[in-house]
Amino acid sequence: MRSRQQLTQKYHSKMAKYTIDNLDGKAKASTFETVHGTIKTPVFMNVATVAAIKGAVSTMDLREIGTQVMLCNTYHLHVRTGDETIKKLGGLHKFTNWDRPILTDSGGFQVFSLAGLRRIKEEGVSFSSHIDGHKIFMGPEESMQIQSHLGSTIAMAFDECPSSVAEREYVEKSVARTERWLVRSKAEMDRLNSLPDTVNPDQLLFGINQGACFEDIRIANADYISSLDLDGYAIGGLAVGETHEEMYRILDATVPHLPQDKPTYLMGVGTPQNILEGIERGVDFFDCVYPTRNGRHGHVYTHKGKLNMMNAAFEFDTRPLDEECDCPVCRNYSRAYIRHLLKAREMLGMRLCVLHNLYFYNKMVADARKAILENKYQEYKKKMLDGFSQGNVE
Repeated sequence: MRSRQQLTQKYHSKMAKYTIDNLDGKAKASTFETVHGTIKTPVFMNVATVAAIKGAVSTMDLREIGTQVMLCNTYHLHVRTGDETIKKLGGLHKFTNWDRPILTDSGGFQVFSLAGLRRIKEEGVSFSSHIDGHKIFMGPEESMQIQSHLGSTIAMAFDECPSSVAEREYVEKSVARTERWLVRSKAEMDRLNSLPDTVNPDQLLFGINQGACFEDIRIANADYISSLDLDGYAIGGLAVGETHEEMYRILDATVPHLPQDKPTYLMGVGTPQNILEGIERGVDFFDCVYPTRNGRHGHVYTHKGKLNMMNAAFEFDTRPLDEECDCPVCRNYSRAYIRHLLKAREMLGMRLCVLHNLYFYNKMVADARKAILENKYQEYKKKMLDGFSQGNVE
């Protein structure tokens, strides 16, 4: 058992305070106080790319299912509706009627994955919008300006996400450029927060670790970005084609080189199993489109594996989606009814599956936190993984 002094490491920045409430091995149960409310970690951030959860789930629904953080995307909100319009409307919190923390992704991943033809130079990236083809330039300053207009609680630094199978020489050059972009992102965020008309003068900045699957590049980058004393640190460029084992190897090598007394965020990950493994390695924050994307296709997560609700086996099944779940869907509707809705192409079927999946993810990390506080995380993880291993009903 660690001493009280060891368990109350605190980090203060602007209006934020990060406190480690307990450590169970490397797994952290922490409290992150922000200007928009307190985040209890581990936490799963619900992905609302264009300021809405795909699947007709409202911010009122998110409150009911225990969501702590909503994640929105800089690139998508810039090209559709526009960040300047959202600023005029009071920022994302007022725009979406969400009074809890919001994290905005920098747009870097979308610029490199969606934009098609693009030109990368030291200043930033020139590319064409995937919506209407109009020319856009985005660099660190532009990304920070857009995120400042949105007024999110946490902004992400602008980076390049190199392919997990990229050649070493390219990855080295890419990471070096991303480091220079991070310095510029930090300087611009400091400037923007000092302006009298900024939406959120307490906006926080997280840096992003990159390096593909090269451990030494990852470690050197983690050491460098840690020296910049940022508000938090993310690990990017994983879950993009490498195996789960490679992902865990990179986490094992990298997380120890990021500050333990700051939030750690594993970007875009992932399956329930991935999240449980990440928690064990000291990660605080997670996000992924899986629960919403799978829900829209009738695939739901349960304590006994993933179910495909289009399966004929559920036609007369009067049980809830998950007999161990207390979400609004499982309290009120049967598998048979939800299958009927999906087969009839009624939007309600998709909505109920998405709502259940988001509740499942939020509850899973909340239960993980409780287990860490009780020094029982390994027991909890084993119980969950054993349940998942019972197999999918596809």
